Amino acid sequence: MIKAVNIYKSFGNLKVLKGIDIEIGKAEIVSIVGASGAGKSTLLHIIGTIDNADKGEVIINDINVNKLNEKKLSEFRNGQIGFVFQFHHLLPEFTALENVCIPAFIAKVPRNKALKKAKELLEFLNLTDRLDHKPSELSGGEQQRVAVARALINEPSVILADEPSGNLDSTSAIELHNLFFSLRDNFRQTFIIVTHNRELANMADRKLTIKDGVIQNQVSNPQ
Repeated sequence: MIKAVNIYKSFGNLKVLKGIDIEIGKAEIVSIVGASGAGKSTLLHIIGTIDNADKGEVIINDINVNKLNEKKLSEFRNGQIGFVFQFHHLLPEFTALENVCIPAFIAKVPRNKALKKAKELLEFLNLTDRLDHKPSELSGGEQQRVAVARALINEPSVILADEPSGNLDSTSAIELHNLFFSLRDNFRQTFIIVTHNRELANMADRKLTIKDGVIQNQVSNPQ
């Protein structure tokens, strides 16, 4: 479903990615690990069309994203890619329900349909009694689950998660990790997860290790 082919990326004289090739299938959960500065987040941002590679191609659902103009790329990103970051980036002035709806509103989904979908997602994530709460009224784990619901609202092809449990306590982190696998099992959701969390990395179907700008190791984990 996703192919990244011969990806190179430099920042000035610093060569970060030096020819990355990966393929990821539908409903697969892949973790990407490596030392800080190895290029994990850079690769994730290139796959997510947030950043451009210096060389190489990214193909998602048979669409070469490198060939999309800025408007089409923005529409593609909003509809096909969901993002979950270490810091939830919820808008503080909006409720949980409103935060989840924002990508749907951007995609011009009718308001009633967006609200219905958002409520269903928040209910699935055990946040039914938090719909009208603002981020400051939620725990860290609850905030991150709202961020996951927001990532899912447009039914994207893939969720890209960058250190998603890095800002959570151990109990909330375990709950979030289990949630990802529940979403895969219930909705056939695909995940690419950059993480320093060894437990989460080892739970994934495959674990890719980036070192010196290339994938040094690839391990399939028994399920």
